[in-house]
Amino acid sequence: MKIIYTAEALATGEGRNGHARTSDGKLDVNLAIPSEMGGNGEGTNPEQLFAAGYAACFHSALQMVARQEGADVSDSAVGARVGIGPTDAGGFALAVTLEVSLPNLTRDKALELTEKAHQVCPYSNATRGNIDVVLEVAED
Repeated sequence: MKIIYTAEALATGEGRNGHARTSDGKLDVNLAIPSEMGGNGEGTNPEQLFAAGYAACFHSALQMVARQEGADVSDSAVGARVGIGPTDAGGFALAVTLEVSLPNLTRDKALELTEKAHQVCPYSNATRGNIDVVLEVAED
């Protein structure tokens, strides 16, 4: 693979209760454990950052495959829900649900493009076989 871009970030402090910053300073956030996990929830958390990144990346992949097919994806949106929980092995795992809204397409075409986007999205390719990812097409 030929690398065309590399993002760099540094996390400091106490992990989930710390700070994260990208090398270019465009992302600079305080981190906090969510209240649901016993923290104070006063900062963002890795799951929120992952959800935002996956939603944006998947939306770009969706727009790319739609352009290739001449499909109208104006007013489209992708929402991501990233859950975290304990595994039977004693660690933790993630689960993702992507909700795709394609109001200008038939349901069949929306499902087809969503599946195609799932095959080209780098986040989908990275998580495939490692994280449960559920694809949902919204009823618009």
